[in-house]
Amino acid sequence: MNLVQLLFVLNSEVFIHILVFAGNDIGPDEIIAGNVSKFAAVPGGYYGPPKKGHLIFDACFESGNLGRVDHVSEFEYDLFIRPDTCNPRFRVWFNFTVENVKESQRVIFNIVNFSKTKSLYRDGMTPMVKSTSRPKWQRLPPKNVYYYRCPDHRKNYVMSFAFCFDREDDIYQFAYCYPYTYTRFQHYLDSLQKRNMDYFFREQLGVSVQQRQLDLLTITSPGNLHDGAEQKVVFITGRIHPGETPSSFVCQGIIDFLVSHHPIARVLRDHLVFKIAPMLNPDGVYLGNYRCSLMGFDLNRHWLDPSPWAHPTLYGVKQLIIQMHSDPKTSLEFYIDIHAHSTMMNGFMYGNIFEDEERFQRQAIFPKLLCQNAEDFSFSSTSFNRDAVKAGTGRRFLGGLLDHTSYCYTLEVSFFSYIIGGTAATVPYTEEAYMKLGRNVARTFMDYYRLNPIMEKVSFPMPRLRKERSPPFKYSHVRAQPGSHLALKGEKKSSFNHKDHSQSS
Repeated sequence: MNLVQLLFVLNSEVFIHILVFAGNDIGPDEIIAGNVSKFAAVPGGYYGPPKKGHLIFDACFESGNLGRVDHVSEFEYDLFIRPDTCNPRFRVWFNFTVENVKESQRVIFNIVNFSKTKSLYRDGMTPMVKSTSRPKWQRLPPKNVYYYRCPDHRKNYVMSFAFCFDREDDIYQFAYCYPYTYTRFQHYLDSLQKRNMDYFFREQLGVSVQQRQLDLLTITSPGNLHDGAEQKVVFITGRIHPGETPSSFVCQGIIDFLVSHHPIARVLRDHLVFKIAPMLNPDGVYLGNYRCSLMGFDLNRHWLDPSPWAHPTLYGVKQLIIQMHSDPKTSLEFYIDIHAHSTMMNGFMYGNIFEDEERFQRQAIFPKLLCQNAEDFSFSSTSFNRDAVKAGTGRRFLGGLLDHTSYCYTLEVSFFSYIIGGTAATVPYTEEAYMKLGRNVARTFMDYYRLNPIMEKVSFPMPRLRKERSPPFKYSHVRAQPGSHLALKGEKKSSFNHKDHSQSS
């Protein structure tokens, strides 16, 4: 056993100790050490192989998370999220499959142990679902989802949803948001490499504790990389919090646009060097954690002094940024760290506060321009702060390290939806909408650097996007059974624009 493995074992023992003494947050009967694996939820006292309709739950797959299932009745099941590895504080992300169903079988699933009380479930957010015969993710109908305080679970907040299984041979999968796995990310980068673009470069900046790749992408015209060439660098990072999957879709949107043949992308590649580390926490992503790494660390609180063995991906990125900062030929002009937010709508940004009023005002320019380009980006929700709790974040640390010509932001995007200005209707995000926000982020650099006159010299038609049709599930509203938790449907207070400073970013 090497040092890292030994520390992981010791940390796991501490994790169990914390769980036992976590007070009212987690009871001794709710200690969860791993994901369910082909677990058959059968009635109490039943023995023998599961019959058709005895649901079989599984989360032992990449980015899966479901720690425990309690059979309440034939129609109802309590589901427990597995806490982040070695850290019982975070229980938000879930991702699991259900099989061995009967046609027209109606059930109520209760997610009973969320670690956060504030949630977009109050504002109409619903879980995702797909099945083997309908592989495109869809949101459940809002009328079938309830979020309320439940007396049966020590007044914890519970999210219950009703579902009707309509095809016996299908395996159904449910998730908190659109999953984006480490393997999907690797396949995506492999496909880009095969295109042999002379302006796209992929390198391994390091490896995680479990030896997964930390990829660094460089997107720029080859002439910008010649010895002695001066570089204006835009540095972008994502997925430091593994459960914030929209971060990867936004990142992919940025990359797709920058490597495209769009005339704006060509101009941007000629004038800027884009450095992108799209997945800073590959172990947490693979394990199905919400916020932490393999060893239970919230990496976005360790920028001040990352350990090369405990936080190797963070350490590698920080060393590269410091190296670029010390290079007189390199101007690190932007740092943008992409996240997802669990209590707010829209896309928005966090920025830093500076004593220099002019620098503070200039910092607001980019989000203002982005607001003009992206209908889902809200400048009114954008804020600037220097809260002590955020001191270890990338935005705060690099904002103090870099000079007055550099701007550091956290880009947040809602797990749920956005509100178009002048309306009150919420528009749920799709994978394509997240990627569109990424494309708009990339395009905004054209406006920021006032490269539009150069762009006007070349005229190209704008590409048209094909809309995909989703084959619908046959949803059926399920009334609560007597004694069901759904009968306890409670408050649904709006949390729009509520900032949960304790865990965001």
